[in-house]
Amino acid sequence: MTAPRDVRESAAAAAPGAQKSKGGGGGGPDCAVAKCVALTFDGGPSRPTPKLLDILKEKKVYATFFLQGKGHTDTYPGTVLRMAREGHEIANHTWSHKVLTELSAEEIEAEMKPVQDDVRRITGRAPVLMRPPQGRTDDDVSAVMRRMGLAQVLWSVTAKDYATTDTALITRRVLDQTRRDGIILLHDRYKGTVPAVPGIIDSLRRRGYTIVTVSRLLAPASPEPGAVYRP
Repeated sequence: MTAPRDVRESAAAAAPGAQKSKGGGGGGPDCAVAKCVALTFDGGPSRPTPKLLDILKEKKVYATFFLQGKGHTDTYPGTVLRMAREGHEIANHTWSHKVLTELSAEEIEAEMKPVQDDVRRITGRAPVLMRPPQGRTDDDVSAVMRRMGLAQVLWSVTAKDYATTDTALITRRVLDQTRRDGIILLHDRYKGTVPAVPGIIDSLRRRGYTIVTVSRLLAPASPEPGAVYRP
């Protein structure tokens, strides 16, 4: 596994004059200088997602969305298109949330490809990032991701919002765990999560954090297919 800070510093040292990747949001801060943290959402889009997008737009925050396929990208294509148009980063979280380490190479690809195809059809661009369900990966999964051009992104902060509707608890868990160069994992489809987002954003900003996409956190490095990134 590779920490965002390490890959960012290696890329900067190798090509100090290189232009930074856009990473969503049409550019962004230099996370070698700014105190950055990436905000990510798994398992959408779902019915609550437009409200979340309204909040992010109001707060001028760009996030990375790891989208599922069945019941999500195939059901809410307009929301996927809105994400792209508003500058968010779109990534792949499999078609049906199967644990990839329990599948054959062909089955892994079958979990990934429909979401790649949906996002490409809707937005004109296929994802370059993915998140394995439950964060479970291995060499076989990594080999398939390398062939498919997908980098793997894990996380350092989880509110376990799938297990609670308590917005205050979700907020507290995120704030207690967040450190510089962290990656926050939330799920926009759970009842307590979207209401927690404004307070999370405001509190992180008061603590000096700049909220970015995953690709911006890695810049000037570009995500490497098959690699696993975790703070």
